[in-house]
Amino acid sequence: MFKRKIQLQLEVWKNSENRKPLVVKGIRQCGKTTAVKHFAETHYENTVYIDFHEQDDIISLFDGPLTVDNLTTIISAALPTARFVPHKTCLIFDEIQECPRARGALKFFRQDGRYDVICTGSLLGVSGYKTSVQQQRENNASIPVGSEEYIKMFPMDFEEWLWANGINDNVIDLLRLYFQNEEPVPQALHTTLRRLLLEYVVVGGMPEVVQRFIDTHDINQTLSLQKAILQGYKADMIKYAPQQSQPYIHQCFDSIPRQLAKENGKFQYSVVRLGGRSSQYEGSLQWIEDAGIINRCHNMSITELPLDGNAIDSEFKIYMEDTGLFVAMLEPGTQADILRGSMLTYKGAMFENFVAGTFSKMGRRLYYFRKESGLELDFIIRYKGACTPVECKATSGKAQSLRTILKHPEKYHITSAIKLGDYNIGRQEKLLTLPLYMTFLLTDL
Repeated sequence: MFKRKIQLQLEVWKNSENRKPLVVKGIRQCGKTTAVKHFAETHYENTVYIDFHEQDDIISLFDGPLTVDNLTTIISAALPTARFVPHKTCLIFDEIQECPRARGALKFFRQDGRYDVICTGSLLGVSGYKTSVQQQRENNASIPVGSEEYIKMFPMDFEEWLWANGINDNVIDLLRLYFQNEEPVPQALHTTLRRLLLEYVVVGGMPEVVQRFIDTHDINQTLSLQKAILQGYKADMIKYAPQQSQPYIHQCFDSIPRQLAKENGKFQYSVVRLGGRSSQYEGSLQWIEDAGIINRCHNMSITELPLDGNAIDSEFKIYMEDTGLFVAMLEPGTQADILRGSMLTYKGAMFENFVAGTFSKMGRRLYYFRKESGLELDFIIRYKGACTPVECKATSGKAQSLRTILKHPEKYHITSAIKLGDYNIGRQEKLLTLPLYMTFLLTDL
């Protein structure tokens, strides 16, 4: 099993005195089940695992009273290996969105306090887009209010990818030191990290895909797995969305590469379909976002804090949560172009997607800045307490918009900026340049 950051979050939850049942939310295939089962098996004497997605017959066990004594009785009868020992048993409800009454039972487990409960859910955010049967199940359940805690899990981020590839914490700490001192990374390490960055852009962070790549280094095999995951997402769109919405959701999803390929990356409904309007597709795009597949990046009216307060709701870009899945949606041969350092494919869109995904996994909301004059900044973040532009360049570039902004602090209220690209660390007055692989170090709010 890979080292994942969520393990620390799970330990904090377990060590809290008044912990509630925990719900781990996240996109399908990002490793929720593996992480939760590993944690339970290493921190409890007994683990009782129920998969509502694969074990449809288990759902009926929750049709009766939801008291803890009744549930432990019927679950232990249905699962001969189940052992319920007070304060030594962890109950895992996998894909709990499939059984709303199991989620309704969480308040009883919280009140009872004898057993810890951890749930996973891939599509908990898509309420309002369920099938009639699923909606009826949810209407018949009493979903707990104030009886759950939440953790959001993501595909593996770049630091987790480094761990998976044998880069230990000592090396990462050294990298942080170069970053803090603004000193160039030694060439041998720089070359290794640059290669790992390119591989991460192609492979992404889905654990099964990462494992296949590490085992085989066969891009065709990893691509097949990525295509299967993408098809699984489309199957979810059929299973979980109303029939009348399914074609619109598919069209929005299939338009993602075209949206990011445009010189102006602003999402346009007319690109989804000629003549398309927001009234037709807004709900469908929201479904894809609620499922955790994409992130929105909002344009800002002015480059000032607070970022959210200056965002323009109707103007946004979209990025895939997992960069490897985005690259898998592009034309054949893109993976080879990236790995051999041909950075011009899709004009660097996949590297913007990498930066967006890195920021998202930090918990940052995404913002950019564009004016009708053509002035555009790829990202705006809060960094060291200031509104800070971040430009992403596939290759070395002049970043003309960034230089314009820095020349006019009286107008744009920007005093420093960051440029990410295919080069080493350097500084030129107010502009800090960083290699793209250092994006994950921009954590200081």
